[in-house]
Amino acid sequence: MRTSPFVSIVLLSCAVLSGCHSSKPATEAELAAASTAPRIYVTNEVSGDLSVIDSASFTVITTVPLGKRPRAIHPSADGKTLYVALSGSPIAGPDVDESTLPPPDKGADGIGVFDVAQNKIVRMIPGGSDPENFDLSKDGKQLYISNEDISSVSIVDIEHGSVLKTIKVGGQPEGVKTSPDGKQVFVTSEEDGAISVLDPVKGAVVATFKVGHRPRSIAFMPDGSKAYINAENDGGVVLVDAIKHTMLKAVPIGKPGAIKPMGLLLSADASRLYVSTGRGQQVFTVDTATNAVVGSVTVGKRPWGIALSPDGKTLYSANGPSNDVSAVDLATNTVTKRVKAGSGPWGVVVLAR
Repeated sequence: MRTSPFVSIVLLSCAVLSGCHSSKPATEAELAAASTAPRIYVTNEVSGDLSVIDSASFTVITTVPLGKRPRAIHPSADGKTLYVALSGSPIAGPDVDESTLPPPDKGADGIGVFDVAQNKIVRMIPGGSDPENFDLSKDGKQLYISNEDISSVSIVDIEHGSVLKTIKVGGQPEGVKTSPDGKQVFVTSEEDGAISVLDPVKGAVVATFKVGHRPRSIAFMPDGSKAYINAENDGGVVLVDAIKHTMLKAVPIGKPGAIKPMGLLLSADASRLYVSTGRGQQVFTVDTATNAVVGSVTVGKRPWGIALSPDGKTLYSANGPSNDVSAVDLATNTVTKRVKAGSGPWGVVVLAR
């Protein structure tokens, strides 16, 4: 007879409480480890590790060492693998004199390949210099990686763990997003306020177009015809024609300088765009039919990475200086839970089990 997940959790608790092997009661982490609820994976840039959180109890199950400065995190299509960008370049904020920083540790640069079942990094593959963000090809065989310190994007073959090509793009590239049809890759240039359009087959930039100031993130509409791009220093996001490579509309989010749009995420039906705002401490909701802000919620200090639960009812935000993760009930637009993660939470991925 098959045992239900609920019964399994109860049996685990009872076994521990009965004192068969220990007189200690089951801890929250032990019960969470037996849960079949989706798990939340959070990269912690400063502490160099990964927080694994049970979404049902909102408990940290375990913390896994990754390497230096883990930031962007993306899953394979089957959810069995997580790819994490690691960088040996020292952290430098907007007001830091980079000449005072230690030299970069290039040996720490790469993409960590994390096996979800084994709960550990199983291999490292090259990611070019100072990898920060990336996306996968439509067939899942390649990575397109922004190399901020050399103003380039690298194309990496995952299976063979090799850099196939490194291509010059605009200054300070960060956000990378593959179009839904896989035929083009958008790369943001913070310095130039522009998008470089990479043709992954040609391995070349085929177009460049201006957007707002300090773009970092891209969210394509499901049909690939349009995309949203943040404009951090403008306090808004930009809607662009993803085929003609032209700007269609500037969408104000908040006061420039106070509200600094960072991460972008569309709901499954693309009716809502969620925008994290860094020092603005909030996540905003935009109605994509009207391109108007319909709500906001304060989640923590400098939220960056955001992700949705598989059912689309909960949003999770990684709040860097708060060193925590918030859960937002999207029906009421309120924070329902917060949990301490590692130091400097950056990226978030949620996987069903």
